[in-house]
Amino acid sequence: MKYTIGKGSSIEVDVVPLGAIITAIRVPDASGAMADVVLGFNDLSDYTDAVDHPYFGAVVGRYGNRIAKGEFQLNGQTYRLACNNGPNHLHGGDVGFDRKEWTVVSSDDNQMVLQLESPDGDEGYPGNLIVTVTYKVSAPGDFEVLYEATTDQATPVNLTQHTYFNLGGEGSGDILDHELKLSAQQFVPVDPTLIPSGQLADVADTPFDFRQAKPIGRDILSSHPQLKIGQGFDHNFIISKDPSDQQSISLAASVKHPTSGRTLEVWTDQPGVQFYSGNFLDGRLTGKSGSAYTKNSGFCLETQHYPDSPNQIGFPSTILYPDSQYKTKTIFRFGF
Repeated sequence: MKYTIGKGSSIEVDVVPLGAIITAIRVPDASGAMADVVLGFNDLSDYTDAVDHPYFGAVVGRYGNRIAKGEFQLNGQTYRLACNNGPNHLHGGDVGFDRKEWTVVSSDDNQMVLQLESPDGDEGYPGNLIVTVTYKVSAPGDFEVLYEATTDQATPVNLTQHTYFNLGGEGSGDILDHELKLSAQQFVPVDPTLIPSGQLADVADTPFDFRQAKPIGRDILSSHPQLKIGQGFDHNFIISKDPSDQQSISLAASVKHPTSGRTLEVWTDQPGVQFYSGNFLDGRLTGKSGSAYTKNSGFCLETQHYPDSPNQIGFPSTILYPDSQYKTKTIFRFGF
């Protein structure tokens, strides 16, 4: 069953309980024309049957992004996870949160609350985890995502939303002309399997410098070795924040589509944002409009902690303990 929130307002969002997937977001352009600006499928079965499922619109977890070699140590014990992305674990494993049926707790015109119970041992993770995601259309153009979780054992948690955007409209072509600005002075370099080296690198004088807005495609074919690894951008950027207030909501990214005039701002309290330029879309998947999703058909801005944090001592911790609550918020702000 499909639910719609924000119906009749300046932003309408369609959601299904499978994977808490956002199947459509309709927003106006500068002339008022509405268009769906996210990638996805018409048939629900395509979200589970798709070859090399790209996680269109889903909440991914327990751990969004990669964990090296599918294992981590916690409290003296080694936990082994599925290696579903080459030698590594990606987005929660073979049957992550994106493939599970969430319970609809409540739904009205402007808000939807979904919940998922992930049992101890689910995909190899310890602890019984209860996750709640709230989707809300609030101020004009604002779509809020609130994540909450509790556990009865220490466990890594790193939830994110994996929507692919194309502000020109779903199926309208590539996103290389979209002008992107990232509030980041550093990014996380990765090895050939997209696992962090453990170091942070300055974006200055590299293709990763989006501190001033520029087209996504301007430097994407650069010979920079980090771009060759992922065939484009697939990196976590460190969001610049006030050192005295790391938990506040701040602007992580802004995007503009020059032709339609549509804009998107991403605000979050998370320390990082994974910018992915849709490098592995290869034309095998057909979207809602009947167009094949080829390389760079959409981009993702996944607010989150850093990849492989359970194995990286120098990264902010992603371990949730029984006496605490995981709670984080991201706002997708659309305009023109």
